[in-house]
Amino acid sequence: MTDNQRKKAAASDQESWKEKGVVLRAFFYIFGTHVLAGFVYLLFYLGQHAQK
Repeated sequence: MTDNQRKKAAASDQESWKEKGVVLRAFFYIFGTHVLAGFVYLLFYLGQHAQK
């Protein structure tokens, strides 16, 4: 394997890791946003049904 081929393989591998990182980060942001929205919804629901 020549030096140029090694650089291309390393760049391709690094690019793959970056793509996986972006997908993982997006998943956690979306999941976290939904959890937070669900918690806020729960607070409003409980506040609406509280004994006054």
